[in-house]
Formats: sequence, C-alpha cells, structure tokens
Amino acid sequence: MKLQVKFSLYNAITKIAIILVLGAIILFSLDKIAYNQLDSRLIKKKGKIIKNLNNAEIDSLLSNEQSFTDYNILKEEFIILTDIPDNQVDSTAKIITEKREIEGDVEFYRILNYKFLYQENWYKLELGESMTALQSIKNSIRFYMLVVLVGSLVVTLLTDFAFTNFLLKPFYLIIDNKINKVDDPTHFNYQSIPTTTDDFKILDNSINSLMRKINNLFALEKQFIANVSHELLTPISILSTRLENMMNTPDIPVEHENKIFASLKTLNRLKVIINSLLLISKVENNQYLKTEQINIKQELDDIYEDLEDRILDKNISYQLNVKNDFYFKGNKALIHTLLVNIINNAIKYNSVGGLIDVNGGIKQQKYHLKITDTGKGMNKELVEDAFDRFKRGNTEENGFGLGLAIVQSIAKFHKIEIQIDSIEQKGTSVSLIFP
Repeated sequence: MKLQVKFSLYNAITKIAIILVLGAIILFSLDKIAYNQLDSRLIKKKGKIIKNLNNAEIDSLLSNEQSFTDYNILKEEFIILTDIPDNQVDSTAKIITEKREIEGDVEFYRILNYKFLYQENWYKLELGESMTALQSIKNSIRFYMLVVLVGSLVVTLLTDFAFTNFLLKPFYLIIDNKINKVDDPTHFNYQSIPTTTDDFKILDNSINSLMRKINNLFALEKQFIANVSHELLTPISILSTRLENMMNTPDIPVEHENKIFASLKTLNRLKVIINSLLLISKVENNQYLKTEQINIKQELDDIYEDLEDRILDKNISYQLNVKNDFYFKGNKALIHTLLVNIINNAIKYNSVGGLIDVNGGIKQQKYHLKITDTGKGMNKELVEDAFDRFKRGNTEENGFGLGLAIVQSIAKFHKIEIQIDSIEQKGTSVSLIFP
C-alpha cells in the first residue's frame, strides 16, 4: 500500500471518528437544546404578557375561561388566563409537557404555568407551544446536520488526498527518477529534486551520495577489469608463442606434445575469457561509436552463412521471417556480436533435428526481433540469472557463461530492450525490442 494511501486512510479514519463523536454529541444534545430554546421563548413571552397586562386584557381572557383563547390557525400556541383563589404563595414559573385538545385535535404542548398577583387578585397564566413544530425542526436539523457531516467528510477526504499527493510528490519523484529509472550508475542524474520538506532533501542527498560512491566503485571495477585484461593478454601471448615453438621442436616425445597441446588449449580458453571481459568493459565504458546504419535483415543473412555448417551438423531447421527492412543506427560490429551470441546459443542448446525461428517486424511503432529455439530450455531460476557473468544454463555444454552477459552489455549500450522466455525441455525465446 502506498504511503499516500496510508496517510489518506489515517486522516480519513481519524476525521470520521471525530465527526461521529461530534455528531453523536450534537444529536444527543439536540433535544435539550431544543427544549431550552422553547422554554426560553415561553419565559420571554410570559414576561411581555405580564408587563403589558391591563384590566381590559384580563377581562378579555377571563371571559373565555377554560378555553383556548389565543391560537393560530395551525394550533401551534395558546394562552389561558384563569382566576384562582387568593392567599397563594409566590412561586417560579413551571414548564411541563402534556397533551391538550384543540377543536378535537390532540397534540403535545410545552406548557408554562405561572401564578401571579395583579391588583390584589391572583391569576394563573398558561402559555403553550406545540411540540409538533419542534419535532419537525429537530428532524430538519438532524437531516441537514447529517448532510453537512457527510459533505464535510467527502471534502476532507478529497483535500487530504490532494494534500498528501502534493506533499509526497517529491518523494515519488526521488524514487522514480533516482532509483527505478537508473540502470547504469554512470548515467545517474545528481540534480536535486525541488522540495521544501527537509526529510525529502535528506533522502535525496543521501541517495546522491550513495550513487557517487557506487559510481566510483563501478568505475574502479571496470578500469580494473580493463587493466587486468590488457596485462594478462601479453603474458598469455608470450606463453602461447613459446609453447607453439616447443611443439615445432623435432623428435619431441608424444607425452610432452600432448601436455603442451593441452596447455595451449587452456591458454586459448583463458584468452577467450579475457577478450570477452575486455569487450564488456569497453562497451560499458562507452568506448565504441554508434554511427553506422545497420540493416538487421542483412546481418541475419550474414550470420546464417557464418553458422550454416553448425546448423547443418545438428540437422536444425532455420526459419528466417523478417517482414520489414529495418535500419538501425549503432555499432555494426557490436550488433553482429550480439546476434551471433544469441543464435549461437540457439544452436548450442538446441536438440538434434530441432528448429530455430527468427521473426522480426514492427509492433507498436517499435521493431521487435524474436529468436526462438526448440532446445533444452531453462527453469525460472536460470532465466533470472541468465545475464550474470560465468553462470551457465547447461553445464553439459562448453562455454564460459559470458555470452549473454555480452549480449546484455551491448543491448544496454544501444538502448535495446531484451527479454528471455524459456520452458524446460521445450525451448527458449529471446526478444529484442529496438528503440
């Protein structure tokens, strides 16, 4: 799971929890708030009535005793004034909720009861407001509160996601540009990724520092291989010359001749290994030019002529199906070496009477060349290690495990994508995708 998604989920969960808690508090407090608001209105109305009370108003209210003397068409409120016995005791207003009937309709009302003395007479005042309106208001408040909470949650999630995306953008740029896209330390981009976050600056600088060390070690390794290869070739050539001269000595015993011949064979194998390592080193050090126009079909035809004898020796069927003449700018000698190594492996590890199919054409605006054999194939582990130096897919065949390492170096040098698909006892396919 991406860090951005984790941040968003964490923020969402915490905000949902906060919103749920606040919503629950508001919902549970809504009744109390509504009742307090309604009671406050009743108390204020009581105060206005008492303040503006006069004899005419009292007579009007008393003339309709025991009836609802003031209510609107919706029957939402009423006022009752009742004459009560004297010698009452002063008391505060009391508010209750009870049913009342208005013109045959029974509803719940919030009722304020208040006893007061006016011009030596005691009266009881009742003020009522319908609970139906209150319940409707509460339901509306609940609905809109729910809408606001959900809307707030959605907006919060979107803004959190956008903010984390903005915040983590430099991090993903560092990962993408300085780790995922790096296939060669010599081509590493040391330019700092713009960011205002100190942690990302530290990460960027640390990766740059690490890559400088790796690049230095990589350069030293390549230089070491090149120097050693050059230094070893000279004594090998001297030893080969001396052994060849000894072979030409007259009357040399057969035993000595066989030992000298075996020594020459070992030196030649060593020379091949050194030349292969030297080739890889030169390719990786960009010591070749890529200025030649190469006709891939022509190269394949030339390679077939060179390897025709080996193909016929194993009675292998060779099918060349290249639909387009594709011209590629690069180093002709290296491309020739790359193709020779692939086709040579297809011959070496193929079965007698097998098949080699070379298929080429344009796919998705790129030239694809696929070389397939029906040989021994490789398991998954061997495919993963196929490009490692000195690792071989089949120890029964002669070789040094450098062929595909050379292929990979040349492919990288020309920015050619290379893929290997193989199934044991069924064969191997090597695909080249040219830029």
